[in-house]
Amino acid sequence: MKVKNIEEIRALCERIAAPLSLRIADVEFKNGKNPALTVFIDKDGGVDLDDCEAFHNAISDPLDELDPTFGQPYTLNVSSPGADRPFKTQEDFMRHMGKKVEVKLYASVRGKKFFEGVLTGYTGEKVSIKTDDGASFEFDMKNVVKVNEYIDFS
Repeated sequence: MKVKNIEEIRALCERIAAPLSLRIADVEFKNGKNPALTVFIDKDGGVDLDDCEAFHNAISDPLDELDPTFGQPYTLNVSSPGADRPFKTQEDFMRHMGKKVEVKLYASVRGKKFFEGVLTGYTGEKVSIKTDDGASFEFDMKNVVKVNEYIDFS
């Protein structure tokens, strides 16, 4: 199925989200037997079902006008990105600066592929953390599988 540029869809979503005090975390389109456009929304303090419903109602008509699938049917899903979603944008990293994060690597550094620490820097090419024991690490983003918010289950 032919789909409009995802950045064009994202731009429309961002215009609709802003007045609702929401951020667009991601926009994905999955082709297949049941094509679906999923918009992941976020806000400070987290997203609830009411937020998802309000955004779904607000975006439905503008998406119909944009016609992202050139008249072909699709399902619109609006969801929270989840607490453990990977950081994808510079804004994600900046919002979590000074907070505890998890870093998963492709190749081990000092015998480890998983680190937890406070996010101390991000340049787009490198990410830096300081671990609880005071050690500082700087990782090349080419070696990073994902960075996400640390979740304390205790």
